[in-house]
Amino acid sequence: MLQHLGFRTQPIFSFRRAAALIPSAVANRPRFLRASVEVPCRNCPNRSLVRTIFITMATGGSEEHNNRLIHEKSPYLLQHAYNPVDWYPWGPDAFAKAKKEDKPIFLSVGYSTCHWCHVMERESFENKEISKIMNKNFVCIKVDREERPDVDQVYMMFLQATSGGGGWPMSVWLTPDLKPFVGGTYFPPEDGLHRPGFKTILMNVAEQWKKDQTGIIERGNKILAALHSVGAVSSSKEGMPPPCPQVMKNCFQQLAHSYEDEYGGFSVSPKFPSPVNFNFLFRFWALNKTSEDGAKALEMALHTLKMMALGGIRDHVGQGFHRYSTDRHWHVPHFEKMLYDQGQLAVSYIEAYQIAGDTFFADVARDILLYVSRDLSDESGGFYSAEDADSHPSANSAEKKEGAFYVWTEQEIKDLLPDPASDATQSTTMADVFAYYYGVKSNGNVEPAQDLQGELRNKNVLIVHYSSQLTAAKFGLEVEKVKDILSTCRNRLDKVRKQRPRPHLDNKMVASWNGLMISGFARAGAVLGEKAYIQRAAQAAAFVREYMFNSESGRLLRSCYPGSEGAVERGANSISGFLNDYAFVIRGLIDLYEASFEEKWLELSLKLQQMQDELFWDAKEFGYFTNDGHDPSLLIRLKEDQDGAEPSGNAVAASNLVRLANLTNRPEWTIKSRQIVTAFKNLLNSIPMALPEMVIGLMAQHHPVKQVVICGELEAPDTQELIECINTHFVPNKTLLLADGNSESFLYQTLPFLSTLSLKDGKATAYACQNFSCSLPVTSAAELKTLLVK
Repeated sequence: MLQHLGFRTQPIFSFRRAAALIPSAVANRPRFLRASVEVPCRNCPNRSLVRTIFITMATGGSEEHNNRLIHEKSPYLLQHAYNPVDWYPWGPDAFAKAKKEDKPIFLSVGYSTCHWCHVMERESFENKEISKIMNKNFVCIKVDREERPDVDQVYMMFLQATSGGGGWPMSVWLTPDLKPFVGGTYFPPEDGLHRPGFKTILMNVAEQWKKDQTGIIERGNKILAALHSVGAVSSSKEGMPPPCPQVMKNCFQQLAHSYEDEYGGFSVSPKFPSPVNFNFLFRFWALNKTSEDGAKALEMALHTLKMMALGGIRDHVGQGFHRYSTDRHWHVPHFEKMLYDQGQLAVSYIEAYQIAGDTFFADVARDILLYVSRDLSDESGGFYSAEDADSHPSANSAEKKEGAFYVWTEQEIKDLLPDPASDATQSTTMADVFAYYYGVKSNGNVEPAQDLQGELRNKNVLIVHYSSQLTAAKFGLEVEKVKDILSTCRNRLDKVRKQRPRPHLDNKMVASWNGLMISGFARAGAVLGEKAYIQRAAQAAAFVREYMFNSESGRLLRSCYPGSEGAVERGANSISGFLNDYAFVIRGLIDLYEASFEEKWLELSLKLQQMQDELFWDAKEFGYFTNDGHDPSLLIRLKEDQDGAEPSGNAVAASNLVRLANLTNRPEWTIKSRQIVTAFKNLLNSIPMALPEMVIGLMAQHHPVKQVVICGELEAPDTQELIECINTHFVPNKTLLLADGNSESFLYQTLPFLSTLSLKDGKATAYACQNFSCSLPVTSAAELKTLLVK
């Protein structure tokens, strides 16, 4: 059922094994939990109707209406700063109060663009009666999951292990020593058919705590012990990585089995972008180009990417991609836009362009980068986190509605686009052409089953319904004329849409997501030859170095925020970076070096990798922990063992280590990469599609990485010709270095073998090397292409 919820969910592959561990610990939990809880579902016909109001923080509230969240920086926490609930942020003050007053903790976890978080706030946290119950009986803590993914991960594991699924908002009750004993997601305020309301649950938990506190604490201890077992990833120092050919084949077959042929994607509905799947499929194809499986892998990836780009999940007027599609056609999205999707999809589309040579994919990548540059960029160089799904339909609207900023009525289209489509025919308007192409209908193009709340009634979500060629034939126009008309129409709609109330912007800047976006700009810049993209990636990398990296300690921060005067402020309580922050930033810096050949980014990536090893590496069982283990409030130290909306930090690290080993002559990092894939071999052997990014790391172990070295001056035309040749072709298992003859540079000092390579006949020269042993030199793009293909 959780696959159909109206909020984000995490995969639950690794938590299914918890079923055998948890029941004995929770068999005697309070009776009300035995009732099934029906979570509001956008796609389920029996869902209760719930309207959405986004509570905007008042600017003139008096101090008596503030709670402690008013002092936080997180946009999500500030959204709740004027609730009558006596919220605490996660920290020692809340923990001390719970112990002193002997009260259980109510923990609520969400994020600022979470639709159902807004609903629960309006219905329950703004409700004075419910707030009074909460304040009297519990110590209430709010957590922004994007600021504290470590806290979210621990209690999400509890929720998934005890209920089989999870999502946000996450609602968990804890003992004063932070052990969970009851949990759920969204709860409606009042009782419904076969389900308890939030008010009832609060009263029952409070009563149970008074009657059987000892029993609840004992169950909490048992649950925690079980979760320690669930969260462990076992391996052995003597173990070997799993067999790469078989793991690759199994991963492909599992993805092929879940693939939906007609519209693409790897489920029926809802459909998520899942860039990690494209990453794997492209690399599987590159190693199996002549096989039937290789051709099928390429077809699945390219078809899905094309259908996504034609669908309503893509913003055809304002660029960028929404979070996911609620239907199999990629038509009606959940409208929030997340930075991590934009960064990863920019890479997916640019790789599709490299492979297929179809400028359609390049244009989509450009659109993504345009959106991020315009709407998710801070003037200091960092990238913001997200834009909300909900917004006011008009300046006078009291309530926000999902998708209001993005949808159109047919009459709006007609009023905005009345011009004749051509001089030859006055009867056909631009609106006619636009409506035909994008499937605009008089009563809206959203099926009622996709809009049970009625928020999209008579509205149209733009989706490419017919091709330019069919549209041209329909109206007797030239194809280029149709393209010009559509471009003019989109620009006109964009100007009008900018006058609408915008969705809420989460201006938190997260290190890991900035790393993903650095990769997006750097990779696109290299492939398309767009220096402006590379410069934007460099600007973001400089931002991370300036505001999210402590040069004295060598550590990253998780997040920072724009200040009131425009100056950037570091994250709330200076939260230290987590594994994903290091792994994704390191990947971004390596990609930026290979696009710009500025060695400072490679040097910074090395420093961060060394710190990542120091903070997170598990010397006993291998692999990296999610957090550094220094926070005593974290009851379990976990390793993320699956890819989701973002790849797992361990999977990205496995590939980073191989790349860095080849860029810096650090063979111990190749060994460490092998140890990571060994640590996760059980999952790789059984359900590799849960970790396609880790399969890529395994492939790097099995298929040696090429070091492609270009000798020459960076700006010289012959050097640029060779670099362009490399970037034009999809060669996944390579690292790219520039040997410019500066023997004093970091790269020459790190890799002495570069001094043995020289220009041939005074021309820029390319070498393909493995383990620092190089091929014969080549000086033409044609020769280099042959070398790369081999």
